Amino acid sequence: MSFYLAIDAGGTKTDFVLADGVRELARVRAGTIKRLRADADTTTFNLETALAELHSASGVPMSAIERTCVGTAGDSVPLVSDWLRHAINARVGGELLLMGDVEIALDAAFFGGPGVLILAGTGSNVAGRTSNGRLTTAGGWGPALADQGSGHSIGHNALRACFMAVDEEKSTTLLQAILDFWKIASLDLLVEYANSTPAPDFSRLTQVTVACALAGDAVARSVLNSEGEQLAHLAHLVIQRLLHESPNLIPRVAFTGSIMEKVPLVRDTVVRKIKDRFPQAQILEGVVDPIMGALWRARNQRIAHPPRQFRHQPILEEIQARDAS
Repeated sequence: MSFYLAIDAGGTKTDFVLADGVRELARVRAGTIKRLRADADTTTFNLETALAELHSASGVPMSAIERTCVGTAGDSVPLVSDWLRHAINARVGGELLLMGDVEIALDAAFFGGPGVLILAGTGSNVAGRTSNGRLTTAGGWGPALADQGSGHSIGHNALRACFMAVDEEKSTTLLQAILDFWKIASLDLLVEYANSTPAPDFSRLTQVTVACALAGDAVARSVLNSEGEQLAHLAHLVIQRLLHESPNLIPRVAFTGSIMEKVPLVRDTVVRKIKDRFPQAQILEGVVDPIMGALWRARNQRIAHPPRQFRHQPILEEIQARDAS
């Protein structure tokens, strides 16, 4: 009997699924094993604890694993990829496939076929796969440069919108809600805290922003609407690339991530904007579970990284040529 291990390695948590060719045998959630988010001792402890729990729950030794598929953001960053390869190969038998988090989510939705995946959680990214298996992406440049529609972007821009409201002498309940949530006594202290180093976790303000928006606050609703529009714009870019290559393709769009699952004010805006631009698009209900894409990939032993159509290749080539000269 063959056994397969699927891992979805996020920035704060990691999901593990152990399965045979038909059934899921054990599922475990642990802390992050992503080296950008934790030191080597912590990531090693989290990995070893999860593997031990999988063995205990299933009776399957890790040496019996035929193939492991890991999906993670930052899979092209050496600190992340090198550590994962070394740590997993030292503890788990069989082959290792290392992929991006949006790639395994695409597989969870479309099982290797063409489609568009919109990921929005703490961060965000949009990916599409063409009919011939090439991957194209938009966004995903991290919180300082992109992450439109993400928890980080919602929280950060909600705070900025509050201070714009102060400058415009516009009333908003959002500012007081943020002060209460962070237990900060004054506007001056909020300015100091928001500009501190390291920066606060702006993504935690998402729940405050959503609550105020649902209560009718215009500033909060404007923030969520704007984030949805920006995320939809990334989806437009990806869909256009797929249609350029396959004009008769009917775009299929799937979602994953906590924002797409739990913040309908953002998701509904994304869906509306996509349908306005591409009425033929098919929108999948609910959200997909990325780890099921990692499991599908592990079972099917497909190429870990299909040929890529990089999103901004001409710009990248120009920069690389300039750096080389």
